[in-house]
Amino acid sequence: MAYAKQSYVEHVAIRVRDIHWHIRFFRDVLGMTLREVQGEPDAPRQVWTIGGVQLASEPGFEGPEGRLAHIGVMTEDLEGALAEAERWGVRHLPQGRNWLQLPDGLCLELIQASGPAVAQALAIDPRA
Repeated sequence: MAYAKQSYVEHVAIRVRDIHWHIRFFRDVLGMTLREVQGEPDAPRQVWTIGGVQLASEPGFEGPEGRLAHIGVMTEDLEGALAEAERWGVRHLPQGRNWLQLPDGLCLELIQASGPAVAQALAIDPRA
């Protein structure tokens, strides 16, 4: 039986070498303001924008581009989604039972939505 509820991508987490540059870029170029800062404002470990981007500071990162850390998925029924995921043979990660690793390595953080939040988010047509 497939999961009968709905979900949406709430955020995408990206590891970056220079978090301050990325904060400025998303703010000044795209108008995405911060909704949360983890750590001191002058030396944040992570930040979340209004609009679904999470930036995680990793100064030693040497890759040519940002590195995907995980995708945060907001769901109507966390327990139902976890039960369905079990049938797919996913691996649970140490962060908690709502953190899953898919066979190809993609990591998901499943988050329980409050009330009708998923339906409200999905009702928005950003291209309308």
